[in-house]
Amino acid sequence: MGVTTVTDVRPATSPVPSAPFAPGASASAPGGVLHTLFRTEQGGHEQVVLCQDRATGLKAVIALHSTALGPALGGTRFHAYASEEEALTDALNLSRGMSYKNALAGLDHGGGKAVIIGDPALIKTEELLLAYGRFVASLGGRYVTACDVGTYVADMDVVARTNKWTTGRSPENGGAGDSSVLTAYGVFQGMRASAQHLWGDPTLRGRKVGIAGVGKVGHHLVEHLLQDGAEVVITDVRAESVDRVRTSHPQVTAVADTAALIRTEGLDIYAPCALGGALNDETVPVLTAKVVCGAANNQLAHPGVEKDLSDRGILYAPDYVVNAGGVIQVADELHGFDFDRCKAKAAKIFDTTLSIFARAKEDGIPPAAAADRLAEARMAEGRRV
Repeated sequence: MGVTTVTDVRPATSPVPSAPFAPGASASAPGGVLHTLFRTEQGGHEQVVLCQDRATGLKAVIALHSTALGPALGGTRFHAYASEEEALTDALNLSRGMSYKNALAGLDHGGGKAVIIGDPALIKTEELLLAYGRFVASLGGRYVTACDVGTYVADMDVVARTNKWTTGRSPENGGAGDSSVLTAYGVFQGMRASAQHLWGDPTLRGRKVGIAGVGKVGHHLVEHLLQDGAEVVITDVRAESVDRVRTSHPQVTAVADTAALIRTEGLDIYAPCALGGALNDETVPVLTAKVVCGAANNQLAHPGVEKDLSDRGILYAPDYVVNAGGVIQVADELHGFDFDRCKAKAAKIFDTTLSIFARAKEDGIPPAAAADRLAEARMAEGRRV
């Protein structure tokens, strides 16, 4: 199966995964590999596993941020990263986000995430996915995987052949199917809560909503918004994704790119639904929207962006709160999937989002900080139990 290197902070006794850092610097110094992995300023990660299977070309990172509330649960991202360091950073950030997401979704799961390094269109094979499944299985249930960017239900069916801790499988194979359906539904509930908080009415009727990314989740979100009477503007780096939406819904407007979308006149809500880092020092100052509420993970490019949004009077619905519908669905699959039960749980994202806005107002802090406090309180309680 190749070589796996584990960093486990309880304490770590296995070899440390190799990664470049400044020549002559201590591995534990700021900027060194150990500092990156332990992330003490963010609570640290329990375990990070580097996976390599030479026969199939698999290179993957599995990051477990917390198991305080139960086995870590999070998807597998398959992406052509610019570097291995970028892949590691993404796994660390995404897994931490899953801890917070699962906590506020009321799930008895901690946070984990995996990334497979490479272009899925070029290197994804059945053999590679089977090898990846064996690595996940080697964790003995500490990590439960599912779909994410670059992986699909059919892929999880393959992974499940070598790993029983796999969700997001097809109904034919005992799974719940496409989790993007409830992810989009949850984001829609977050938008409704944002409208209720800001405008006193939960409807999106007459509101102009811009969606960046109309792939897995985004095209379902378009459906919800149109049914509620919203005006929808879209963009996507893939022309075929835009064409699919506009073929079904010619009333939807398309713009050239995200830069054009965020500057759209009269935009009420901006929904980042592609990759992370959409809210940064370049985009926040030019946003015309009054609300940001989207499906992408890790939308805030760095600490402090949430305050920049608040200072501009832009209401931010924390991404890991509103996009939790998918993880609610895959978690339910572990206990015998029931779609109506999952949809009812996802509908509660409306109430959770409103409670975060209320807490933020009460404490005089941005909604992102309020959400973090609530999630951390639940995780701390889990550790005591």
